[in-house]
Amino acid sequence: MKKSVAIVGGGTAGLFLAAFLDADLFEVTIFEKKASFGRKFLVAGDGGFNLTHSENIENFKERYTPSDFLMAALNHFTNSDLRAFLVSIGIPTFVGSSKRVFPEKGIKPIEVLKALKRYLIAKKVNFKFNQIFTDWDEKDNLIFNNTEIVKSDFKVFAIGGGSWKVTGSDGMWLNLFAKRGIKTLPFVAQNCAFQVNWSTGFIQENEGKPLKNISISIDNQHQKGEVVITKFGMEGNALYALSPKIQGQLALKKEAIVYIDFKPTLSVETLLKKIKDSNYNLTKILKQVIKLNATQIGLIKNHLSKAAFLELSTLVDTIKKFPVKITDAAVINEAISTSGGIDLNVLNEYFELIDLKNNFCIGEMMDWNAPTGGYLIQGCASMGVYVANYLNERVK
Repeated sequence: MKKSVAIVGGGTAGLFLAAFLDADLFEVTIFEKKASFGRKFLVAGDGGFNLTHSENIENFKERYTPSDFLMAALNHFTNSDLRAFLVSIGIPTFVGSSKRVFPEKGIKPIEVLKALKRYLIAKKVNFKFNQIFTDWDEKDNLIFNNTEIVKSDFKVFAIGGGSWKVTGSDGMWLNLFAKRGIKTLPFVAQNCAFQVNWSTGFIQENEGKPLKNISISIDNQHQKGEVVITKFGMEGNALYALSPKIQGQLALKKEAIVYIDFKPTLSVETLLKKIKDSNYNLTKILKQVIKLNATQIGLIKNHLSKAAFLELSTLVDTIKKFPVKITDAAVINEAISTSGGIDLNVLNEYFELIDLKNNFCIGEMMDWNAPTGGYLIQGCASMGVYVANYLNERVK
């Protein structure tokens, strides 16, 4: 007789779990609070639908915080495995110039989701929509919408974190788990904008302008990429990967200092030589020889006194290590992802709750983080596949 699996949440983690559970062993039902599944999956496609990243899996695994949390799952279902699965359901992919992996040109995010749905329907996965998890009963059965009791041999929660509430990922479940005695942590915005108190004049001239081909560092962690200057502060991929470090400093000190290297491909010595060898005035050298844009030059001039600006060693040091004080993070609902949620210490190696047997947690609802660029989707997918294959072996 088949065992039953109730999957709470129809996002990436839940869908991949359902896709890899053995249909001969399990009766699978996905309970989704919205009227359709994969809402956050689709929103993720608005800015360019990167499904994973193509870098070497050993480097890939180091992108996660904490770095050891997903090691087994990522080894079990790698970025190459994800691409192979997508091809098997009719979604070929390609590697872009950023080394991110995208569906082939012309394939929209909704088509990826439809292909996955067709695959799940063929496996006889059941879907129930408008189902909000509201508690467990005294026998550890799930309760939906405060009234409907669902008995299941295995329960897998894939309810999401606290960002993008419109997709259903509102984190309202946190109190239910805490009330049950499961240790949880407050949600913290990750992959988000950070507040910088720019001067009014600077914002009037530079709001919306990018800083490209830069590197940002904090606590000896460096990230290349770009950011955009906003009225709030800064946002962009060069900051996103540093979110855990920045949030850590904000929690301890109420502020965080990051350093921008405006020319990461040039050494201090090379910059000094380029400046000394030029006959232009200093501002023209920075623009035409060093190739700094007006926003970068404006930042430097606002930061340095006139005397310091004319002191070449000080100027070059500032180009290579420009300090920016961050005073806050964007609100959670504006973040791409969150950390916090289920404390990792209450889960065993297969993401099963230690004190609540046959109940598992996967996806963004746990206290981990990854940068944008396909790492979040891959992490969720890998967890789903890992738990699916664990259950397949467990009940054989």
